[in-house]
Amino acid sequence: MDLAANLATIQAKIRAAAERAGRDPAEVTLVAVTKGQPPEVVAAAAALGLRIFGENRVQEAKAKIPLCPSSLRWHMIGHLQTNKCRDAVELFEMIHSVDSLRLALELNKRAEQAARRMPILIEVNVSGESTKFGYKPEVLLRELKEINALPRLEIQGLMTMAPWTPEPEKVRPVFKKLRELKSECEQLLGAPLPHLSMGMSNDFEVAIEEGATIVRIGTALFGPRAVSKPAGTQASTD
Repeated sequence: MDLAANLATIQAKIRAAAERAGRDPAEVTLVAVTKGQPPEVVAAAAALGLRIFGENRVQEAKAKIPLCPSSLRWHMIGHLQTNKCRDAVELFEMIHSVDSLRLALELNKRAEQAARRMPILIEVNVSGESTKFGYKPEVLLRELKEINALPRLEIQGLMTMAPWTPEPEKVRPVFKKLRELKSECEQLLGAPLPHLSMGMSNDFEVAIEEGATIVRIGTALFGPRAVSKPAGTQASTD
């Protein structure tokens, strides 16, 4: 694995995609997905200048983060269970995967106990796939104001996972729909939502063209993982 070369390739693709869309490449944040990667690989990525890392599972993050450079910032990008909210609030700077009012209420409670504000993204199942977590768009629009009223949570935008396909152009409508939904949410709240977390290793260029501000990339950066997916989980967040 040539981590430096992989990173340079990804950064060049981010720049090109942003420029095609008439955007500033600096608007796009790369979250390095370290699911299944050991602390030494995280440290090597940090040595190349990466600072924001994403984990899919709280238990893995809880074991790994203390062994990684202390200057790094961590995002929770996988499905979050309510019984893991206390640890998530302590471990992560942002949670991308708030997918229900029940989860939002528990996060608010745990953030109150920790005396902190928790930046969140709301996960939306735009594609309607039964194997994916996330709000149905119409349910989110009904419950958005209630989540926004929770004093310890700070809604910063939306997140989605597009269906995997070898032809990324096919999922452009998913990213476009999330961008349009963000505009609807902004109108409801009367305030801007700065982030769209969408796009992974195989489709991040299309996502950037459609407005992604955060891309979650693991395989293209670190290579295929040897770690198998635990039974009963949704498809990988990268």
